[in-house]
Amino acid sequence: MREALDWARRHRLAVQVLGGGSNTIFADGGYAGLVLKVETRGVRGAESGAAGPTAEVTAAAGEDWDSLVEACVTAGLGGLECLSGIPGQVGATPIQNVGAYGQEVAQTIVSVRALDRDTLAEVELPNADCAFGYRHSRFKGRDRNRYAITEVTFQLPVAAVPEIRYAELQRHLDERPGAADLEPGPELSGAVRQTVLELRRGKSMVVDESDPDSRSVGSFFLNPVLAPPAFEALETLWEREGDGTPVPSHGDELGRKVPAAWLVERAGFERGLRRGGAGISSHHALALIQCGGGASDILGLAEDIRRAVAQRFAVHLEMEPEVVAADPGPAPKQGGD
Repeated sequence: MREALDWARRHRLAVQVLGGGSNTIFADGGYAGLVLKVETRGVRGAESGAAGPTAEVTAAAGEDWDSLVEACVTAGLGGLECLSGIPGQVGATPIQNVGAYGQEVAQTIVSVRALDRDTLAEVELPNADCAFGYRHSRFKGRDRNRYAITEVTFQLPVAAVPEIRYAELQRHLDERPGAADLEPGPELSGAVRQTVLELRRGKSMVVDESDPDSRSVGSFFLNPVLAPPAFEALETLWEREGDGTPVPSHGDELGRKVPAAWLVERAGFERGLRRGGAGISSHHALALIQCGGGASDILGLAEDIRRAVAQRFAVHLEMEPEVVAADPGPAPKQGGD
């Protein structure tokens, strides 16, 4: 990785660090720079029989994320089971603080090791220095493109009872035969994992070559968090123009998180929509799918949705995937090169 970054710097080429590519959209024109594909391997600490209340697990950035989750669940380690089925690699998870069904990696990450792309020195950043937030971190914010993550260390509870924060997940878990009698550990965490995978598969959110609705980058828009005045304005508007149902949300007096899918559908973009080479999944309004077109089709549809939501509800939707421009421009000249 150092050699590649140094070579790109000497040739004044921009660098795009690529993991699994599951949350990345490249422009139709390609990329006028160096793509550094991370495929490092190695996992330490995910063995069964860990002593103590917690165990530390360290994984190389190039490890497959869901394989790591499966290994930890099998070893009786909790804290990641609700993040099952998410495509991509370990190194990408801290960047946007990957989360699902009430869990986020920020809850279990101890530290992140990375290469500083300017100095090529390796650094270790503890959790408190990563500036984690909702689908956010310093790697996505103020230090965007500064670091190339090399490995992530997690601290996971041993034989803990999974915390179920979503009613949908709890309801489906309760319907599993014998789930109520499972002891904390691999069996209970495994049941949660299988339930999450079934829920994601039902929404075409698990990669499946036979399912055209799974040809997406997952949820395309973040759920907006509205300050009290903005949420009150949305409620007032919906009471006047809506169907009599309340605006779904959760949060506190500091902000209310509103499902982006609810906004998208009520702005006139229904599941199953097809527009040129792009469309919306038949099972999930936040999944924009590829229907034979390219990035311009996907991004065009996304912009239409954002504009419609803004016009209807005065709410700005933020895109979740990373969009890589065809011509990022040359990297700045550094040092004595």
